[in-house]
Amino acid sequence: MKIFLSVVMPCYNEKENLERGVLDEVEEYLSKQSYQSEVIVSDDGSSDGSLEFVKNYIKEHPRFKLLENKHAGKPFAVRSGIEESKGEIVLFTDMDQSAPLKEVKKLLPYFEKNYDVVIGSRGLERKNAPWYRKVIARSFRIFRGSLLLPNIVDTQCGFKAFKTKVAQSIFPQLLAFKESKEIKGWRVGAFDVELLFIAQKRNYKIAEVVVAWDDKDEAISKQKNFLKESKEMLKEIIRVKINDIKGKYEK
Repeated sequence: MKIFLSVVMPCYNEKENLERGVLDEVEEYLSKQSYQSEVIVSDDGSSDGSLEFVKNYIKEHPRFKLLENKHAGKPFAVRSGIEESKGEIVLFTDMDQSAPLKEVKKLLPYFEKNYDVVIGSRGLERKNAPWYRKVIARSFRIFRGSLLLPNIVDTQCGFKAFKTKVAQSIFPQLLAFKESKEIKGWRVGAFDVELLFIAQKRNYKIAEVVVAWDDKDEAISKQKNFLKESKEMLKEIIRVKINDIKGKYEK
């Protein structure tokens, strides 16, 4: 039977999240659905035991498969997973499952309305997030909206679905892959902004849907690098704006 939904889960040093059972949560939800699905764990060169955990898990869960990538950052891990996706629709979702997979039921109906990209949104709330993260998120949203994608409230929620052919056509166009430098540690950046900006430039139909979100991230390595990551994200927004002015996103 043809696969309907591909779920891509980027993974970099996610041992704490994996040990609390996030893969079981994903499997439990998908096993109850009427459509066929696959889960692609796209590892970004983990060094904390995450890779071994996933290898053991997939032995008894045929819905799951593992991609072993060199450490290059979340955008590369997501792209790698999307390139391997066989489903009609592909969703990438964070390993911490702050937005639980069951929220995909809110996104899928929009594809029946001929949308090409359907993104999960935390709206204006950040449940259980520390106050400083809420302040930074609000500042980021105002700054980003003044330069790019003013009609989208939340570009950074790690819960985005695409017609798979659309995602596979957009990701190779991200200049983030051509301009990235060697990295150390956890790195996300603002690739979501560039991704959505290109989709908009290509006139793909985009819907933003509020999903339940509760900060459940227990990965120690990511928590330590939040402020550094926020600065990098701001720089990347400026980079996307400059690239647009220079006409680098024109067909």
